[in-house]
Amino acid sequence: MAALIAENFRFLSLFFKSKDVMIFNGLVALGTVGSEELFSVFAFNCPCSPARNYIYGLAAIGVPALALFLIGVIWNNHTWNLVAECHKRGTKNFSAAATFLLFGSIMGRAAVAPVTWSVISLLRGEAYICALSEFVKPSSLDKFPAEYGAEVLARFPCKDVPVNLTKFRDEVTRRLRYESQLFGWLLIGIVAVLVFLTKCLKHCCSPLSYRQEAYWAQYRSNEDKLFRRTAEVHSRILAAKNVKHFFGFVALDKEEKELVQEFPVEGVQPSPQWNAITGVYIYRENKGFPLYSRLHKWAKGVEGNGPSPEGHEMLFLAS
Repeated sequence: MAALIAENFRFLSLFFKSKDVMIFNGLVALGTVGSEELFSVFAFNCPCSPARNYIYGLAAIGVPALALFLIGVIWNNHTWNLVAECHKRGTKNFSAAATFLLFGSIMGRAAVAPVTWSVISLLRGEAYICALSEFVKPSSLDKFPAEYGAEVLARFPCKDVPVNLTKFRDEVTRRLRYESQLFGWLLIGIVAVLVFLTKCLKHCCSPLSYRQEAYWAQYRSNEDKLFRRTAEVHSRILAAKNVKHFFGFVALDKEEKELVQEFPVEGVQPSPQWNAITGVYIYRENKGFPLYSRLHKWAKGVEGNGPSPEGHEMLFLAS
């Protein structure tokens, strides 16, 4: 299992360039592996009944993968930036390539956990064996008793079979586990190739140099951290002032009193400013100077969202 986890991380790490993103998605993959292990040990229980095995086996692989995918979409900031963009401005300012790559970024990031779940499930083989044991043709088994059919084959995953069928059960299990693991390794290979080709395409088509793209990633990370930290302090000070206005006093600890004294907050930002810095952003330049985010663009006083004659739109979103 340790070697399996190491192999998983090896191909999943190709998805990510940022060290922070790699760590985050590595933890997502590791959590998915642990969840799949716990599910297999405590929750997976093949019904060993014709017609039910197939549904249960596929559900054990597909339903958790679908749930993890939807959770990944929900957790992705691009998703809600896209919602805000469509609500406030529509997608008229996006080229077809930019729109495609935006969805690709959301789907690719959200696919980490479900792909990990599917790979681990296939490499373990229990769900696959449960789903397909009843469909093994008795004629493919040498000297299989003619009086037994799909009902007995469906019980093979539970090992609840007559003694004279033990060797057939072992053969069916070995055959199906081989198929399941083969599909798992093929899935790893396909994903690795797709990630490699995507990375190559991104770097070949990007108008930015490697160093500028690295700087852009650092800027976005720092801007996000500082914005969240400042917003938390700003909202706390504003809340303290409003509470004091209502009660006549406010109970602050020492750190909060220092914040109120050090950072005077006069009011709140109007909605147009929030709308200007909210939404999808694809790298643009204005008169040759880079604009690294919506906040950067707002601070520079640049109007509009579409590519201008003086600038151009980068065809790939940041990772």
